[in-house]
Amino acid sequence: MTDDPIISLRDVTKVYRQGSVDIHALRGLSLDVEAGEFTAICGPSGSGKTTTLNLIGALDAMTSGSIALEGQELGSLNKKELSALRRDRIGFVFQAYNLMPVLTAYENAEMVLWIQGVDAATRRERVMDLLDQVGLKGLEDRRPSELSGGQQQRVAIARAIASNPAVVLADEPTANVDSETAETLLGLMETLNRDQGVTFLFSTHDPQVMERARRVVRLVDGGVASDERR
Repeated sequence: MTDDPIISLRDVTKVYRQGSVDIHALRGLSLDVEAGEFTAICGPSGSGKTTTLNLIGALDAMTSGSIALEGQELGSLNKKELSALRRDRIGFVFQAYNLMPVLTAYENAEMVLWIQGVDAATRRERVMDLLDQVGLKGLEDRRPSELSGGQQQRVAIARAIASNPAVVLADEPTANVDSETAETLLGLMETLNRDQGVTFLFSTHDPQVMERARRVVRLVDGGVASDERR
């Protein structure tokens, strides 16, 4: 791990307007995440865990405060710069997989590299190696509808790490799979974290994820209630 955090949040607030009512999703949240961490953000529904990941991933904008990724303040970037940041430095794993149904497993996994303009030979070498790592060798030509939920999430993990991002943000990644598949997926992500140094930040209510995480940050009402390192 480095001395400087890979992610830094300072006094972050997020207020959503619903009709005439203000919903305070985050209330002055401050949090640092170091490179190489395997961290779970947990808490009851409405505690702000998914909002936190969406703000870090530049999928939404904070109301006030500051968020930095690798020392770069997100609030100082324009839309084009934020798009490039999401493409190049952040990997996403979603609860609903978010795969393109008309593309094969291979094409879904290579998408970010294709957008980045990586040449075809390099893309193929990288993607085939990743699909092998996540246990999908021989299934690269199947479309999402031909894969199980666990296999689709493996494709999503391969896609998330294809571009060697600074951090992978995983929003409830085990919510739509059975407990045995969840355990396998967590083991896979743990291996990527340990062997390749991939930084993982989860939002979750799954006890399996919390048990495997080396740090558990609990949110209540949009703020940090506890922060446990193991």
